[in-house]
Amino acid sequence: MSNMQEKPEISNAEFEVLDVLWDDHPATSNDVVVRLNDKKDWHEKTVKTLLGRLVKKGVLGFEKQQRQYLYYPLIAREDYTKKETTNFVSRLFKGKIAPMVAGFANQNSLSKQDVSELKALIKEWEQKND
Repeated sequence: MSNMQEKPEISNAEFEVLDVLWDDHPATSNDVVVRLNDKKDWHEKTVKTLLGRLVKKGVLGFEKQQRQYLYYPLIAREDYTKKETTNFVSRLFKGKIAPMVAGFANQNSLSKQDVSELKALIKEWEQKND
């Protein structure tokens, strides 16, 4: 799977299609329609348009097998998540994580499990960077 650095922006609708393929690939357009229709009522033509856009953007690849196309992601979920997280924090919090976490904490949006996971991440970071 390729690096996200050079990849174009992905719309919310395109992301939903990509997310389905990250979960299980390769898949035909009909497979994608069926999986998406568990969440949304999208027309087959809409899904095919989104698949085509993602192929043009270099985010999906495909293989022709008889009369069907099998689609698969060309980027890893982890790479996309890192890129989007970095963009989000940079844009909204000037690259600082603490104000973002403080915002969640001040709105009581953090669960005890979230706090435990954050503490574990900080402890791990301290061990690696001391």
